[in-house]
Amino acid sequence: MNILIVGTGYVGTTTGLIFCELGHKVTGLDLDLQKIQALQAGKLHFYEPGLEDLLKKHTDAKNINFTNQTENAIKANDVIFICVGTPQGTDGNADLSFVKNVAQSIGQHMNQYKVIVTKSTVPVGTAALVTSVIAENQSTPIPFDVVSNPEFLREGSALQDALHPDRIVIGTTSETAKAIMRELYKDFSCPVVETHPTASEMIKYAANSFLALKISYINELARVCDKLSINVNDVSNGIGLDHRINPHFLKAGMGYGGSCFPKDVNALIYTAQQQGTPLLILEAVVNVNAEQPIYFIEKIKQALGGELKNKTIAVLGLSFKANTDDTRESPSFTLIERLLAEKAIVKTHDPMVKSGVPHQMLTIEETVTGADALVLATDWKEYKKLHWESVKPLMKQPVIFDGRNMLDKDQVQKLGFYYFGISNH
Repeated sequence: MNILIVGTGYVGTTTGLIFCELGHKVTGLDLDLQKIQALQAGKLHFYEPGLEDLLKKHTDAKNINFTNQTENAIKANDVIFICVGTPQGTDGNADLSFVKNVAQSIGQHMNQYKVIVTKSTVPVGTAALVTSVIAENQSTPIPFDVVSNPEFLREGSALQDALHPDRIVIGTTSETAKAIMRELYKDFSCPVVETHPTASEMIKYAANSFLALKISYINELARVCDKLSINVNDVSNGIGLDHRINPHFLKAGMGYGGSCFPKDVNALIYTAQQQGTPLLILEAVVNVNAEQPIYFIEKIKQALGGELKNKTIAVLGLSFKANTDDTRESPSFTLIERLLAEKAIVKTHDPMVKSGVPHQMLTIEETVTGADALVLATDWKEYKKLHWESVKPLMKQPVIFDGRNMLDKDQVQKLGFYYFGISNH
């Protein structure tokens, strides 16, 4: 099939390349000419392991091309995936401005029957909204169907997730569209959930919100474990072995961040409030997540004598998780803001984040030199494998605050460090 991907960001680019792997011809449409030129040259504008190699493979093979010519792209393709951003609006709900703009363009330029697929994370009712916007912008009626087909990609492992999905969700009331979607995904062996578009849209929000709930649950539990001198890692392992719970997303840390969890949880809360049925558990999830970096700052203050003024703090890790350069809603930035508010001197490092940060980027050695304390804020493997014996003499005080519980406490203490994790007793 000829497939159009509208929006060449993280989701759109990954989705397009996977369809290339499945033997389809793909066009990536974006209004940002600089992005288009970079992608056409085989260069990603974001970091995702393994994806740039796949991009080069399919651009060289001419299985994928990129354009900013909207009308031609819409007319030339049979299936159109909407993969544009849906940032959080001022009211907490998702901002659908980009989705609506795409729907308007499709209505204005479509020339024959097409299947329009919302891949972007969107609130319940968006498929109906897209349907109405397309119909309103047609000069003459042309049949089409809208399908909800949410993505479940994890940043840092998107390629693996896309090639080996846990499930595929197809939300449509059209048998014709359903058959086309089945054909698109016929080579996957995972379960396929076929449902109404509204249920499909809810599945995406419910999944992300449940995972965020698990993170906040273990983080709040870690605070109690701290008071009782219990190692929360032992608790996580113990409950995670229950197959009804499983160990994923039960690792205590500084809180969740990124482009999905914060806005998706808030959007679901907004939807529930609009229906007069508040989701009290999710509201607590948001509060716990907001408090987690503050809790960690207090641990740092207590360990350093209650005062951070003029103390030099080295922060290792700026992305919200390892294997991505995404800093959106990263707990690291909340931590840095709080440290600066306490009049601390902050030095930062990240293996991949090279732009868009308010602090000068340094090498690891430069970052830790003269530091009164070091904070591990992102669980990059580079930090876990760091030669800590050579780090210790560079620091003013050998103090480590492990915001990811990623180091072996006994090992670093044997090297002469003072180690503080999150309830890592």
